[in-house]
Amino acid sequence: MPGPGDLLALVNQLSALPGQLQRLVSDVDGLLERIESTRAGADEVVAGVDETRARADGLVAGAEKSLTRLVGLLDSLEPSLTALQPTLERLADTTEPREVDALVSLVDQLPQLATQVERDVLPVLTTLGSVAPDLHDLLDASRELNEMLAKLPGLGRIRRRVEEQQAAEAARTDGPQSA
Repeated sequence: MPGPGDLLALVNQLSALPGQLQRLVSDVDGLLERIESTRAGADEVVAGVDETRARADGLVAGAEKSLTRLVGLLDSLEPSLTALQPTLERLADTTEPREVDALVSLVDQLPQLATQVERDVLPVLTTLGSVAPDLHDLLDASRELNEMLAKLPGLGRIRRRVEEQQAAEAARTDGPQSA
């Protein structure tokens, strides 16, 4: 049989039990609040992940369209690029920056150059076909005139003197250049 001390200890334990139960309920309430807060935070994270996934899906779809266009473009350019590759490699190996600068400058001047060629050079070229026979006629006439002058008395000496003067003049002008 339990003694009075045992009963007193049991009563003390029973009287402490509501306080312990109240602390336990308070701890459980705190734990439930933290669980609810964690669940709410997890819901926010899941919503953020869903939003990010939706944006990523849109980006992937756009990238797939761009990739499809790029692959088509590369496929169509592959034969030309393959054929040009040796030329491009040689050009890259042999071209200096100053040559690139000169080429850029030339390209900048092309519109003006094309205008001048069209306005000044092409009209002259179209007339060359009609000028050539006239030049031949003029040369023939000058040869005939030389022949006729050579037959006149005394003009042979004048002609030789003119030729000697021209030779001497040519020697003077050629001399300093070759020295």
